Amino acid sequence: MTWTAPAITRIDEPFVADERAMLEGFLEWERATLLHKCAGLTGEQLALRPVAPSTLSLLGLVRHLASVERHWFRRRFRGEAVEPLFSREGVPGVAFSEVDPSRAEADFDCLMAEWSLCRRAVAGAALDETFITEGWGEMSLRWLYQHMINEYARHNGHADLLRERIDGRVGA
Repeated sequence: MTWTAPAITRIDEPFVADERAMLEGFLEWERATLLHKCAGLTGEQLALRPVAPSTLSLLGLVRHLASVERHWFRRRFRGEAVEPLFSREGVPGVAFSEVDPSRAEADFDCLMAEWSLCRRAVAGAALDETFITEGWGEMSLRWLYQHMINEYARHNGHADLLRERIDGRVGA
């Protein structure tokens, strides 16, 4: 039986709220939007690279964003000693270049598990809480939320184009 990415319900961000709820709401919307762009596709379709010579695929985006979530929220902000996801020493872009359609469900599960762990990593932290990043200096959790919202928004634009090339689906 071939695995197919499930439908996902997206919940609008709050239209009136405090800053934290607004940032969390926008990030959750962007997270869900990525999975929404993948819904109904098989692992084989998700692994397609329809814009040659680019290695971009929807599955690669899922893997990349799981890695980015872990890197920023857990490793950098919280300082957890967790290994990077989807990396091999000396090989850049493994999240994109080594997609495997038979692992699509596991990659989706990995992303959603990372979301849960990242939510826990920032639970109770103030937006003004800071962390130090080598080469960049001091950063706040507020900055990190904005960075992640931008990261997802940019890649969700890529996902729009990839999805249209795969099956013609366009839109929200």
